[in-house]
Amino acid sequence: MDVQIGTAVENLEKNGFLDVAIDPSLDLFAEIEKMKKEKNAVLLAHYYQEPDIQDIADYIGDSLGLAQEAAKTNADVIVFAGVHFMAETAKILNPNKKVLLPDLKAGCSLSDSCPPPIFKNFKDKHPDHIVISYINCSAGIKALSDIICTSSNAKAIVDSLPMDQKIIFAPDKNLGAYINKTTGRDMVLWNGACIVHELFSLEKITKLKTRHPEAKLIAHPECEEAVLRIADVIGSTTQLLKYTRDSKDQSFIVATETGILHQMQKASPDKTFIAAPPDNACACNDCPHMKLNTLEKIYLCMKYEQPEILMNEELRLAAKKPIDRMLDLSRQFGLV
Repeated sequence: MDVQIGTAVENLEKNGFLDVAIDPSLDLFAEIEKMKKEKNAVLLAHYYQEPDIQDIADYIGDSLGLAQEAAKTNADVIVFAGVHFMAETAKILNPNKKVLLPDLKAGCSLSDSCPPPIFKNFKDKHPDHIVISYINCSAGIKALSDIICTSSNAKAIVDSLPMDQKIIFAPDKNLGAYINKTTGRDMVLWNGACIVHELFSLEKITKLKTRHPEAKLIAHPECEEAVLRIADVIGSTTQLLKYTRDSKDQSFIVATETGILHQMQKASPDKTFIAAPPDNACACNDCPHMKLNTLEKIYLCMKYEQPEILMNEELRLAAKKPIDRMLDLSRQFGLV
């Protein structure tokens, strides 16, 4: 390893990614495709990634789809264009595969809102409750959970349990409150939230609906209740994408991270998609963690196979049990 690369690897802990100069004349799309074949690598990308990454990915999906794809892949190397908990999930399901995350600093505000030691104390105060945790959480929280869920399957998983079963739902209070409302449950909610979905401005969205009365407001259940109350459709990113593709409506206000608009526009080029405005100075809602991944970082992490996700085996096994239960239930419900 030369000095330049050696220095970059040594600085991974500080930078979170390989900081190596790239020849500007390189065709990154061609180089990444070439390395996929040479290394038997698969590139998984979340819908919230930038368009170029979505276009070169082998699979694009939401948390449920990505977990299912990670569980069945035959690749030797999994490159995860997403955030840290997603790459962790891939490693939990694939202990003998190399899992790479282009930028280790691609975290998640929702996951960070639920530290495992504090959550364990919270759980201990409710000994007769089982724990259903949204997949947007760390391996440490998964290990403390009984079942993992995603926004696609949360309602079906909760509905599968007896009505008298007491439940703690973590870490997203907005998704938990939405599931409580739609199932008639009274789950105990952990007070966590996603900064992106909490930023949507009800006032600005209401004004936008007034300017575009023909547009349907579609929203992710991580949004606050006030936004969900006026939404025409509520669903996971995959469910929202499918709705816009199948709907006869021609215009949509989209209240979730703006990365999904790329797939919506590709699937329905003749339709209009408007990003719901947040309550800040920006024009749209972008997840700062998701957008840390770039084509350049994907190229470097594939070339040098760094940064790699590593995990203690005891933690991995504990975290795998509730994920396996989710995947089994999802198969039963036909959510594949």
